Amino acid sequence: MPRKSVPGTTYPPDWREIAQRVKDEAGWRCVRCGHPHDTPAGYTLTCHHLDMDPSNNVWWNVLPLCQRCHLSIQARVVLHRPWLMAEHSAWFRPFVAGYYAWRYLGLDLTRAEVEARLPELLALERLHVLGETA
Repeated sequence: MPRKSVPGTTYPPDWREIAQRVKDEAGWRCVRCGHPHDTPAGYTLTCHHLDMDPSNNVWWNVLPLCQRCHLSIQARVVLHRPWLMAEHSAWFRPFVAGYYAWRYLGLDLTRAEVEARLPELLALERLHVLGETA
């Protein structure tokens, strides 16, 4: 079943600037597959909101993905569903760790702060869902 944006949410008036900044920071490459923006070849760079809320534009929620990866991630990744069976992919770890910092600790960390605390933040899901410690 296709996932849709959160009802009642809208893109902010400066969405074009936000999307441009996200793509520029990624070097106009998909963060998942690494393919550069190349529309004729079928690799148009887009921005995906992990939580499906286009009004939430914190760095960890807006991922620069090519259309192919965007459709795959949108169909399979549901942030509020616990992720316990396997380790997150390397490309995804900073984004989900930023989300865990916000969800479990109430912290709005920068990407640099998240990367400095990556193992600790990634362990939060297991700790809160299963009560496990490292």
